Amino acid sequence: MALKQISSNKCFEGFQKVFEHDSIELKCKMRFGIYLPPKAEIGKCPVLYWLSGLTCTEQNFITKSGFHQAAAEHGLIVVAPDTSPRGCNIEGEDESWDFGTGAGFYVDATEEPWKTNYRMYSYIKDELPKLIKANFPADSERMSIFGHSMGGHGALILALKNPGKYKSVSAFAPICNPVQCPWGKKAFGGYLGSDLTKWEAYDATHLVKSYPDSHLDILIDQGKDDQFLSAGQLLPDNFIAACTERKIPVVFRLQQGYDHSYFFIATFVNDHIRHHAKYLNA
Repeated sequence: MALKQISSNKCFEGFQKVFEHDSIELKCKMRFGIYLPPKAEIGKCPVLYWLSGLTCTEQNFITKSGFHQAAAEHGLIVVAPDTSPRGCNIEGEDESWDFGTGAGFYVDATEEPWKTNYRMYSYIKDELPKLIKANFPADSERMSIFGHSMGGHGALILALKNPGKYKSVSAFAPICNPVQCPWGKKAFGGYLGSDLTKWEAYDATHLVKSYPDSHLDILIDQGKDDQFLSAGQLLPDNFIAACTERKIPVVFRLQQGYDHSYFFIATFVNDHIRHHAKYLNA
């Protein structure tokens, strides 16, 4: 699979690069950011995947979060893909900020006209890791995942649907119970149709109830002054309750005064990098 390098910037003795490729799964050109720490020059490194939230591209995390120094110190490759297919010429794909372009919700759509291109779940789970393994010094046996908001939802469901695939998972302000919130209802209704069992297959609060064991250490940071928390879009309490019932270990930190922005992410991203490094370098 041919990769086209779009940019390369030296950063903390490693390199932050952006590549473009033709996605088989999404049937369009896709971009992803990849940070190669200095250790990648001498051997294989574990890989940490970041999933961004609504309206984001691969750029938001790599330019705003300030993760590079911690990733360099811990020797982690960090991959940040785009959040949806782009330019698929689907009617209505650019009409709203929370559905269509920039809002793939990390599901495999089953409804027309979305089902041909909107297959972000399979793209993140299968196609992207194969691409990373084939083109970079990545240790594909050591992978972890984290994300923000819609991407926090994506990280949680990918970890919960694929026991053992990821060594650890964490999230910032994740959409924890999409079947119950306005964003989720809009996205799932459009991509997955009216069958609620299809919705539950991509809902962390439902998935955790049938997760086979407790070998998953979940870290969640949530800003207490997050406007989307008070608007009922994130519903972390429902997820925490389900984890507690199943005895799945989850560290949930409600951070006083913080909102939903990248200022919040930048404040705590080093904690998350350390959380993952503990499992990836073990």
